[in-house]
Amino acid sequence: MTQRAEHSTVMDRLAIDDLVTDYAIAVDDGDWAAYRHLFTKDGRADYRSAGGIEGGWEEIAAWLAEMMRHFPVRQHLIVNRRITLDSRDGAPGDTATVRADYLNPMLLADPSAPPATAPTSTDPHGHAALAPNYTCAGRYDFAAHRTADGWRLAEVVVHERWRQIGPAKKA
Repeated sequence: MTQRAEHSTVMDRLAIDDLVTDYAIAVDDGDWAAYRHLFTKDGRADYRSAGGIEGGWEEIAAWLAEMMRHFPVRQHLIVNRRITLDSRDGAPGDTATVRADYLNPMLLADPSAPPATAPTSTDPHGHAALAPNYTCAGRYDFAAHRTADGWRLAEVVVHERWRQIGPAKKA
């Protein structure tokens, strides 16, 4: 591999890592416009193992927007990222896969509260006074394609391995 190809590979890996981070931030922040921007035109996602749906990015974004209203506090931790780039004749290709583990603590909203409202009370440090009461974890499989606009997600598959649901507790 030439020095130019090695540099390109490093830059691709960094861009793909940013793509996965942007995915987590978009979901956690409820930024569905940013979520939609992460996908190829024909991109798909499969959340069925976590009790969700499978479909195109537009359908998935609308479904997530509705479902995440029940979790006003959420934080995806996506770790152990294994990025595999394809290659063509020793040069970086235009597709990649990422396998990564996730841990996702969230606060399940009070069913009697209006949707999409986070707790208003805070501790002395300004943090929400209620600790997460819903945690799930598993593995993501991402497929990414290089496009004219940079790397985009062609597929996201969630493999939920476990979840824990408990009563809301003071932090």
